[in-house]
Amino acid sequence: MLDRFKEIFSKGEEGIKFKLPRHIAIVTKGKLRYAKKHNLSIEDTYNQSYLITLSTISSIVKLNIPVLTFYFVSTKLRELEHFSSIVSSLTVFFNDLSKKELIHENKIKISVLGKWYDLPGTLVDSIKNIIDLTKNYDGFFVNFCINYDGQEEIIDAIKLISRQIKGEKIDRSRTASDLLLWDTPNAKIHFTNKLWPDFDKIELMDAIREYQKGE
Repeated sequence: MLDRFKEIFSKGEEGIKFKLPRHIAIVTKGKLRYAKKHNLSIEDTYNQSYLITLSTISSIVKLNIPVLTFYFVSTKLRELEHFSSIVSSLTVFFNDLSKKELIHENKIKISVLGKWYDLPGTLVDSIKNIIDLTKNYDGFFVNFCINYDGQEEIIDAIKLISRQIKGEKIDRSRTASDLLLWDTPNAKIHFTNKLWPDFDKIELMDAIREYQKGE
């Protein structure tokens, strides 16, 4: 498997780089199913998930893809049976990520989308810390969607725009096309049967090659 990735990656020096996407967004589904399937604890499963996350960040740096977004947890987080374990794992992840050479050497700016500020204080503090540490970086941009819902994001944006229009702070003709969901109509979507903790570099490269075929 590793040899196949090396082969794909080496070919990418000439055959891949001229058609690389500018932004890759990944929905990290399947963690709870993976835990049940392999009889693992939630903590161990999330630790595996974070290793995959770091590996994926490393790959986009090597490929010089500027923006990467992970959809980590939806707004249904509080409804999950393992809420406290997931929050604890996320806290450890962000604390660990803030110390990674990968982040600081490559000037990776970390942003977190969603209503993460409504979550327990320890997690909020860990998120605030890494956002602050990387706020001036501009080498790459990695976004994490935590306690996030795309439809809510659009509704909140519309409410904000309406308030600004009423307050005459912006012109009525202005749009907000930089919102994540509004950027997706021209996106290429790749579906995989793999659960997120099974995701690997080869799957990432397969997705990029599928993107290239559609260009």
